[in-house]
Order: sequence, then C-alpha cells, then structure tokens
Amino acid sequence: MVAVHGRPDRPTAEVLETRRREAVDWRRRAPYLLAAAFGVVYATVSLARLHRQASMSWDVAIFEQAISGYARLGAPIADVKGPGYDVLGLHFSPALAVFAPFYRLFPEPTTLLVGQALLVAVSVAVIARAAIRYVGPAGGLAIGVAYGLSWGIQSGINFDFHEVCLAMPLLALAGAAYLARDWPMVAVWSLPLLLVKEDFGLTVAALGGCLLICGARRWGIGLLLSGVIGFVVTVFVLIPMANPAGSSEFWNSYGSDGGVGGVFERILSMPEQFVSPGVKIETLLLLLAITGGLALRSPYILVAVPTVMWRFLSDNPAYWGTEWHYSMPLMPILFVALIDGIRRAREDEWRWWLRTYAMHVPTVAVTVALVLSLQFPFRDLVRPETYDAAPRAAVAEQVMDLIPDGTSVESDLGLLTQLAGDHTVYWLGSDNSAVTPDYVLIDAWSGWQGRPPDVAEHAMALHPGTTYEVIFDRDGYQLARHIG
Repeated sequence: MVAVHGRPDRPTAEVLETRRREAVDWRRRAPYLLAAAFGVVYATVSLARLHRQASMSWDVAIFEQAISGYARLGAPIADVKGPGYDVLGLHFSPALAVFAPFYRLFPEPTTLLVGQALLVAVSVAVIARAAIRYVGPAGGLAIGVAYGLSWGIQSGINFDFHEVCLAMPLLALAGAAYLARDWPMVAVWSLPLLLVKEDFGLTVAALGGCLLICGARRWGIGLLLSGVIGFVVTVFVLIPMANPAGSSEFWNSYGSDGGVGGVFERILSMPEQFVSPGVKIETLLLLLAITGGLALRSPYILVAVPTVMWRFLSDNPAYWGTEWHYSMPLMPILFVALIDGIRRAREDEWRWWLRTYAMHVPTVAVTVALVLSLQFPFRDLVRPETYDAAPRAAVAEQVMDLIPDGTSVESDLGLLTQLAGDHTVYWLGSDNSAVTPDYVLIDAWSGWQGRPPDVAEHAMALHPGTTYEVIFDRDGYQLARHIG
C-alpha cells in the first residue's frame, strides 16, 4: 500500500470484500474438513480392532446377519442370537436397512464399521457448523473438536458396531434445527429416530417437551405425542410380535419382576437410583464436564433425560458406566445444549460472570476432551501395537479356510465376526439344539475360560445323535466337522 504522511492507506473496499469472502469460505469448509479428519480417526479405531481380531462382543456378527437379511430383501434374521431369530423382536431398528445396498456390494464387517464412522463424522460436521454459526469461528471450531473427541463417541466407536450410529446425524440435525428455531425441521429430523431403536421414542417425546418450553406448542405437542405413541407401539406391539417368546426384553432388567411396575418402582425410589452405585455419579459428572456445565443453561438438556433414566434405573451394570456405546447418542444432545447455553448466557443482562464464563467455555470443553482422551480409546492411536495383526492371524486364516463358504458353523466369540459374512453362524452360548451345524469351532484362548473341552465331544453333547470329528487343533483353535 502507498503510505501518505507516514501512515498506510486503509484497505480498499475490494480488499475488504476479498478478506470477508476468505473468512466465509474458511467457516464453510472447516466443519467438513473436521468431519473428514474425524471420520478417518473413527474408521481407523474400528478397523484396527477388527484387524487385531479383538471384537468386544457378538454385536457385529448379529448386525451383519440382520443387514444381510435386508440385503436379500428378507427378514433381519440373526442366527447368532438363536436359529431363525428376528432381531426386530429384540430391538425395533428397521433403519438398519439403509446399510443393505452397501452390504450387498461389500458383504463384510468393514462395510458396517466404515459406515458407522461416516455417520458419526456427519454429526461432527453438523455440530461444528452450528457452533461456528452461533458461537463464532474460533469458539465454534473448538466446540467441534471437543465434540469429535468426546468420550461418549470414543467409547461408542471402540465398541465395534451398533445401530445407535444411525441416530447420530439425526440428533445433530434436529439439534441444529432447534438452534435455528426451525420447528418443522426439528420434526423432520427427529421422527426417523423412531425407526432406529425403540427407546428413541422417549427421546422424541422429550424433544417435544423442550419445544413446548420454548413456546412452539403445536410442534411440541405433536412430537410429544408421536414419541410416546411410537414408544408404546414398538415396545408393546411390534417387538412382541417379532419376538419368539411373544414379549419385549426391554423390561427384563427393571426390578425383580420386571414389567412396567418395576420401572415405576425404580422411578419412585429416585434420586437414590442416580447416586448408587458410585459409577453413576462418575458418569453424570463426565457428561456435565464435557460441556463445562453450561449445557444446564439450556432447556435442550431435557432431551438427554430419558436416556439417562432408562440406563440408571436398570439392573444392568453395563448401562451405568462410560464404556460401550450407550453414551454416544447423548453427545450431540449435550453439545447442542452447550451451544444454546452459550447463546443464552451471552444474552443474560444480570449475571456478568456468566457472560464472561460463556466466552471461555469452548476452551474448557476442548481442554476437557483432550485430557479425557488420555484415558479413553483414542489414546491407543499413538501405540504401535494398536495396528499389529492378531498374534494368531495366520492360524485363524488356516482354520477358516477349512470351513467352506455357505456352510453352517457353531462358534464361540473368537472368530464369530470374521465368519458371519460368508457362513450361517450360530453362537455356542445360544440354544441351537434345533439345528445341526456343519462345523463347530472353539477358540480356547479367547472364547473359553480354563481348559477347553474336546471340540468333537462337546459338539456331540450339544447335538445328540450326531457324529463329529476333529479336523484342526492348533494354537487354541479346535475345529470339528459333522460326519453323520
């Protein structure tokens, strides 16, 4: 620039417009770049676990079989759960069918794991975009990073695969519509949750209650009724229709007798149910910590209440803590509440300290997320052993090569996930007496405790009147073939 009297000229209108466009372009691109980066991280965590043959449960195999059923335009049958078991009798999750076209092309567990990573990454883009819009570029980007690193997402991604990944973009988009006060779009994005899993009916109902508080009566009442009706119909009608026992397993962990009465007994005993045992307090504190506590400033926090309640009222200890996938759908809810809480705090004319704190909350959130990453699954990303193949990978390939594609095999958890795509797979822990599998496979190192049984004798004990012979016995893998 040309200096006049020793002072630089002011930027021209053209220069200012260029700078403005560059800033706008940066704000538009940042959420998607962030989502792409986290998508790679999520896929890496999941695929590395698969590569190590370190699946945490039978869920991947169950979902593979169910989605394979959809891919063949049939029912979502998961023989792992039991021969001919329709998973709609366990959880009402027809939304899983969206994976079917991709699984038809690529029938392997990586399809599910990569798909899950992409779905969660989409929610990162939505949350980051909303945060930049309502909080500002720097603070919004910090919130996006904090959300992508949040411990609930880390635990969910680390737990192989689950249908709740389908809820992540829907919850984020519904939350973004709430922040924009676009009530029709809140309904558009939240109602499909009824097809993801039955308990999301309660989430939709809570979202309707939140809209009522915000003054959107018509939309609030509509969502409230839709959520309650959806929950009642799926739990009391649709799931029992598909369940072999003609009942819903939803109530099994609520009180000694289960049932609706058990749930009401637990509700009446609150707040004791929320503080005992202590792991519940730890979970609550971590849920609040990731938003610096400011999510409590927003009525949107009510949307998280049903999920926390059904988890803490249950007898199942897996629901109470920070492991597994149960906290993942809470993350988009809490971070939308955080963004809304910051906006409300900034508008508070009476509490200057709250306005000041709101300015620093994005930094608090990203700091908490980074610190917690030291004790949650993403810490393994910097460990070389994370990417190592399973110690017995070569032996596992040898034993699986002996099981022809299309045959049936009864197995423990050892190679259940690896076999599910190309075989009819049954789990040894289920009642499989109605079928006679072609092969029975035992993994003595990871699937059994103590000294394993002889696989042929064990197979014949499970299936009286049959004859099996051992055809492979090496490094803990024992495979028996049905011969008569």
